[in-house]
Amino acid sequence: MKKINILSKTVYNRIAAGEVIDRPYSAVKELVENSLDAGATQIEIYIERGGKQLVKVIDNGCGIEREDMSAAFMPHATSKILNAEDLDKITTLGFRGEALASIAAIARVDLVSVTEGNIAYKTSCADGVMSEIEPAALEKGTVISVHNLFYNTPVRAKFLKNDKKEESDITNIVSRYILGNPSVSFKYFVDGRLELQSDGGGLDEAMARVYGAKTVPQCFKINAEKDGIKIQGFIGNQNFFKPNRTYQSLFLNGRYIVNSTISTAITNAYASYMMKRQYPFYVLNIKVPLDMVDVNVHPNKADVRFVDNRVVFSAVYSVVSSVLDGTASAAQFVVDSIRLPEIKSTIDGDKNKVYKNDEKQTRIPLQSADPISFSFGESSFKPEKDTDTVKEYRDPLLDEENQTTILPLPKQSRHTMRVTNDTLSPANFNGDNRVSLAYEMRKQEQQKIIYESCKFKGNLFNTYLIYEMCDTVYLIDQHAAHERLIYDRLREKIANRKVDTQGLLIPYLLDVNPQEAEFIKSNERLIRNLGFGISEFGINSFRIDDIPVDLQNINLKDFFDDLLSDLKGLKEIKLEDILKDKIATTACKHAIKGGMQLAKEEVDALFKMMEGDVGLKCPHGRPICVTLDKKDIEKMFKRIV
Repeated sequence: MKKINILSKTVYNRIAAGEVIDRPYSAVKELVENSLDAGATQIEIYIERGGKQLVKVIDNGCGIEREDMSAAFMPHATSKILNAEDLDKITTLGFRGEALASIAAIARVDLVSVTEGNIAYKTSCADGVMSEIEPAALEKGTVISVHNLFYNTPVRAKFLKNDKKEESDITNIVSRYILGNPSVSFKYFVDGRLELQSDGGGLDEAMARVYGAKTVPQCFKINAEKDGIKIQGFIGNQNFFKPNRTYQSLFLNGRYIVNSTISTAITNAYASYMMKRQYPFYVLNIKVPLDMVDVNVHPNKADVRFVDNRVVFSAVYSVVSSVLDGTASAAQFVVDSIRLPEIKSTIDGDKNKVYKNDEKQTRIPLQSADPISFSFGESSFKPEKDTDTVKEYRDPLLDEENQTTILPLPKQSRHTMRVTNDTLSPANFNGDNRVSLAYEMRKQEQQKIIYESCKFKGNLFNTYLIYEMCDTVYLIDQHAAHERLIYDRLREKIANRKVDTQGLLIPYLLDVNPQEAEFIKSNERLIRNLGFGISEFGINSFRIDDIPVDLQNINLKDFFDDLLSDLKGLKEIKLEDILKDKIATTACKHAIKGGMQLAKEEVDALFKMMEGDVGLKCPHGRPICVTLDKKDIEKMFKRIV
């Protein structure tokens, strides 16, 4: 009995289709590339339900002859190459002849096309079976409509994202084609709504359409040639960075790619200018001789292979670093050699004024009359020095993965518990988690002191508050304590959905790209629960009208940059978990600083708000309080041994 089967055309076409068309954006990509290869100067793209229900591309290209229509849906049928030698000099975006055949194997496709001087014809294909070719009405170019993508492959359809996510990825790829083909006019419609449009007026216009008019002045426009490699486009200046890599567009000989050699060269050139978790902005079209690159190395042609990576790396790094460093050779690389001014991150206004970095430090003052209120009349304070800046934070106590559920001990435990400091120790119970928890609870209770019994004795370095009770001295870090209180209060308000908000005199406008916009829209409710009044304000733009009262001096740009700094991570875990980090960082920035001299009433208010809990830690894990016994101090001075 034979064991090797010869697969039918229907089966192997569906297998092949899965490599080329894995998501709706793949279908859009292949169809747009066919339009560009046909010489189109005007392209319209329509999608419905994230491309699952409909993907339609209309162009004014050269069209398809009637005699070629029957072959257009056949695998490996292409007008781009003829023999094996042509693979060494590919100048078109498509060349394998797989796209239309793959799409037709997993969707219902309608094709209408006309060539110059002829009448238009139409046909359709479903399950690999073509209909008759008939006359149609069309003035110029081609119209391809893809209906019900993956309708006959239910397993693949189950792996599709929701409509908004698929739409976001399509919008992202359309944006790349607008940037990579600035002389082509694009119109992109989503569920009947015009989402993106470019007029084919050049790269400056395309940049403004995709990223907004404010982006272009913050970039260098370059036109350079180094070692036979041409580099054209825009790179962000020394002060213009983005929170993630989605603002990086790279085209090689007109083809959109993601290539580690080139991206590493650019990142290294920016290394001395970037801070942690910042990424360069660039839109670059790099042209290399055809014999230096192989584009036939990836199923969807997303990456390429260079004959010599070192030559490409060196050329790109040399040009970008010369422009950023302002060397003598930069003048020949930059289209407009006038140095751009440093980007300012301030917003005019009063209470909603935003400051770059820490040029002005503010804090939320205290009021002793209300232990859960952080308002303190009209008082304001300025730090002498910011000695406690936290750039990164991981909360080991509150991270969900490390949370421990406190379980009651059963009546018949395998251990006899004696609640004393010596015996109630995890080490004495062979790692019994329940006993460890009981020990920690006991320890926390013992770390609380009675507020009224403590005497304030002064401070050290305007940073550490000194309290005395019986034979014990307590040194309290004023910054860490206030930081933890702000953090706990805001977390409690968010949990109870009772965050007090304050309106901005001048709304803050947040411009993002399609991927970031999709994330914000899908999590808008949670962001609102934080106390931010956020709403859509045009395409890929949001308006912030309200902020939490506790964070009234927040730098909104830094906050949202931090929130969007890892889109992949943001999509994989809950927003509430991510915001713990953001709130902790914000609490740190707005707490009273080490080095600030506090009035006596402020000291009392801070200590009272702690409710005697000296065992607290700041959100970053540092202790709030350190204790010294009289016996320990006397040992230091050799009064006792």
